[in-house]
Amino acid sequence: MMDYFEFYGLPLSFFPDQAVVKQRFYALSKKYHPDFYINKSEVEQEQALELSTLNNKAFQVLKDPKKTLKYILELKELIAEGDHYTLPQSFLMEMMDLNEAIMDLQFDANSQKLAEINAQLQSIEQKLNTELEIYTQDFESASADQQDASLLKIKDIYYRNKYLQRIEERLAKLEP
Repeated sequence: MMDYFEFYGLPLSFFPDQAVVKQRFYALSKKYHPDFYINKSEVEQEQALELSTLNNKAFQVLKDPKKTLKYILELKELIAEGDHYTLPQSFLMEMMDLNEAIMDLQFDANSQKLAEINAQLQSIEQKLNTELEIYTQDFESASADQQDASLLKIKDIYYRNKYLQRIEERLAKLEP
C-alpha cells in the first residue's frame, strides 16, 4: 500500500493541513497529467498515469476526515476488509436495546418513538466523536507507544461508528 502522506510529503496525521493537501494535489496533477506524456515512451506514459491515479486517490482520502481515519487504520494494518472485530460487551448490550426498539417500529410505526431512537443514536454518536477527538487531536506529537495505544482506541471507535451507521441505515428505511 502506497503511503499517501509520504507521497504528499506530509506527516501522518488525522487532520492533514488541507491547504497543503490541495497545493500538493494541484502541483502533482500538473506534473503527472497524462497529456504531458503523449510524446514520451509507453513506459513513461504508464508511470504518469499510475502517479496521476495515485494523486487522485490520495487527494480523495486526505481531504475527507472519515476516509483519512480509515486509511490510517489500514496503513497501520489495524483493519482490513473482512475483519471480524469484537465490539465491547457494554456497547453491544446498549445496541441490543436499540435494535429491539427498531424491530418494534417495523411492526408498529410510531413517529415519536422513531424520533426518540434517532435522538438516542445522535447522542451515542456525539459521545463517540468526542472520544475520537481526544485520541486523534494530539496524535502527531505523541510518542510511538502513545500513538500505538491511541490507534487501538481509534480502531474500536471506528468499528462502533460503523455499527451505528448500519443502524442509521435501517432507521432511514423506516422513516415516512
